[in-house]
Amino acid sequence: MQAILKGGGSLILMAHQGRPKDKPDPIFSQKPLVPVLEKLLKTKVLFADSCIGDSAKKASANLKPGEVLLLENLRFDPREKKNDMAFAKELASLADLYVNDAFTNCHRAHASMVGVPALLPSFMGLQLEEEVTHLSQATEDPEHPVVLIISGAKMETKIPVIEHFLSKGDDVLVGGCIANTFIAARGFDVGVSKYEEEWVEKCQELMLEGELAGKAKIHVPRDVVVATEASETATKLDLPVEDIEGDMAIYDIGKVSIERFIAIIATAKTIIWNGPLGLSEFNRFSHATKRIAEAVAASCKSGATAIIGGGDTIDFHTRYNYPLDAYTYVSTGGGAMLEFIGGKELPALAALRK
Repeated sequence: MQAILKGGGSLILMAHQGRPKDKPDPIFSQKPLVPVLEKLLKTKVLFADSCIGDSAKKASANLKPGEVLLLENLRFDPREKKNDMAFAKELASLADLYVNDAFTNCHRAHASMVGVPALLPSFMGLQLEEEVTHLSQATEDPEHPVVLIISGAKMETKIPVIEHFLSKGDDVLVGGCIANTFIAARGFDVGVSKYEEEWVEKCQELMLEGELAGKAKIHVPRDVVVATEASETATKLDLPVEDIEGDMAIYDIGKVSIERFIAIIATAKTIIWNGPLGLSEFNRFSHATKRIAEAVAASCKSGATAIIGGGDTIDFHTRYNYPLDAYTYVSTGGGAMLEFIGGKELPALAALRK
């Protein structure tokens, strides 16, 4: 943004926030961002109470060099998510050039991401360029050993990444609800832990595939931290996975597994990490993630390339004051990062290439 303003251009910002139900909702208005942007950009920021229409056209036509116009939430119009070309044309009519600097949304085929760049001369923003450069270096021709640390929930988004790294990487370390499903796939009782039964068979296939020569090995925790409730006062136990029973729930990985993971990380030359390994919202269940963060930072200090990303991963670092500058690169993407490192072509990047 600063580069455009310093170059004498005027800037129109289009973005979304939240998940409004395809209509205006004051809770998700962009207007409160005006003073924030003025402070950051050190210039006047105008606001259009609609992202299209006469008011937006008039405001954009009257913009002076160095001025900024912020459009109202794109998701207030249902045509944004539908990639409606009539809507894209209305957005494109406001500007002369298009710059995409929203890596976090590049995996969505929305009008602002793929429709508008089909209608205007289009370019990659500086932040987006950094994302693509760093993630490409870590996935296309990485220095081995390559270690993927992947956790969280939603097997549907994580399985393609694990599959991709079986042939690209050397070791896959799993935590969180992902690990719970793999533990269940190994035939162990997971008590009342959150896991996805429909993915158990697929996990079994992946573990067998990982044992083949030339394939990355999937490392499933051998011991875990269990409790009967998620709270800071919960009584917790570190147990081998074969001892889980009854109303126990897994909230973190155990000490033995942590040490195994740390030893693998210490040998890595390329590390990609997405997702805390336990329920780190509670300090009581954040131990594994803290130890892994320290191990990844130490490897990075010793010369390894370490890229981390995902909202929960960054939230962990902020919550417990773990420095983000300890890593080679911190991706702003969650779903976009997962799809990129999983080998998928992101719709918005494909639109820019065209």
